[in-house]
Amino acid sequence: SATANQEGADAAALQRVRASAEDVFAVTGRLLALSNSDVVWWSQDSGRGPVLRIAPLSVGDALAESLYPEQPVVLTSATLKAGGSFAPTLTALGLAPDTTCLDVGSGFDYAQQGILYVAGHVPPPNREGASMEALDELADLIEAAGGRTLALFSSWNGVDRAADYLRVRLGSRLDSGDLGPLLVQRRGESVAPVVQRFISEPQSVLVGTVALWQGIDVPGNSLVLVTIDRIPFPRPDDPVMSARQAAVDADGRSGFREVALTRAALLLAQGAGRLIRSESDRGVVAVLDSRMATAGYGGALRASLPPLWFTTDGSVVRQALVRLRDDE
Repeated sequence: SATANQEGADAAALQRVRASAEDVFAVTGRLLALSNSDVVWWSQDSGRGPVLRIAPLSVGDALAESLYPEQPVVLTSATLKAGGSFAPTLTALGLAPDTTCLDVGSGFDYAQQGILYVAGHVPPPNREGASMEALDELADLIEAAGGRTLALFSSWNGVDRAADYLRVRLGSRLDSGDLGPLLVQRRGESVAPVVQRFISEPQSVLVGTVALWQGIDVPGNSLVLVTIDRIPFPRPDDPVMSARQAAVDADGRSGFREVALTRAALLLAQGAGRLIRSESDRGVVAVLDSRMATAGYGGALRASLPPLWFTTDGSVVRQALVRLRDDE
């Protein structure tokens, strides 16, 4: 009946109001309990409007208090070391410096299976992203590899610029006998379909950002070239990372090295790890950011990556990619 329908609608509306009130109560309580170890910021979300966010400055203290004393804990990952050391991870996770750590190594012969190429001759990236010289280098490498490229970018703007450039530069060679299609990750969409298409379409080129830096597995000949547009330092407007850096600086240590550099090393290792996924894989990881070769911290970043054979000689790399292409 109309009366019953109205009562049902009223009950649903009341439930929504109650839920909203409970949310406000919970957030208010969280705000009242704020400590110096919390970060608070205001952001604008599409579809939701303004949002007040709260995050811990570090999860280490909470883990040290609530998790580690309760039971034995084993932490495993392929990227627990940064700059060749477990120390940054121990600090970030609230673990004692004398915590037992073990690096079991890898079954892959990285130096024989792959090359780490840093394009030391290109200008460093700026606010707009990769330089035109870096995009030229990217296109040259893709042509040498015959496609089969995963091009990783640290921002959506970088993805858009690279995709537009490659469509013009590679032109009619795309989707031809020379190269496969240019595949571009789309905002808000699952990466699974585009990754599956990349695997199934020979000689294709996949351009994308954050979600493709980790967790995807493309073994075999579908992937012989992974490119990284820049050292993935945290964005200056990232409130949590900025607060963490400031806290370390205030303690008399280097926030850049302990926070920004460690974070960049982790992401670089994850991105580079897309290349060698089996004992038969071969290929190149190309970093199109000259700072990896010229900056004082470049060695620490390279030490965080798989021990691929290292070079800054682009001609050697292109020749190696051509040989891989012709061996198919």
